[in-house]
Amino acid sequence: QVQLVESGGGLVQPGGSLRLSCTASGSIFNIWAMGWYRQAPGKQRELVAAETSGGSTNYADFVKGRFTISRDNAKNTVYLQMNSLKPEDTAVYYCKADLKAITMVPVSSWGQGTQVTVSS
Repeated sequence: QVQLVESGGGLVQPGGSLRLSCTASGSIFNIWAMGWYRQAPGKQRELVAAETSGGSTNYADFVKGRFTISRDNAKNTVYLQMNSLKPEDTAVYYCKADLKAITMVPVSSWGQGTQVTVSS
């Protein structure tokens, strides 16, 4: 079993910053990729940013230049530094890990989500 625990969400004013963290634990052999998705009310969940174990990154166009994803592979942790936040960034942010469990079975695991609200 794999668990992802997120932290760092909250309320911030437009133009402000937040840093999200997500740590994976449990029966993990290795993690191929970790990333962040978000879901606003009434909308589908969408990719924000992802990073592979080799350091390749992928960003949604709407966050390029404002958000930065980073990983600490030794700690099975991924971070999302969010700067210049806009009201439209308001959503529940979810962490996702694509990994191989110790059973050698591929697994995609999601965190419980953390609320980010951008409002004055």
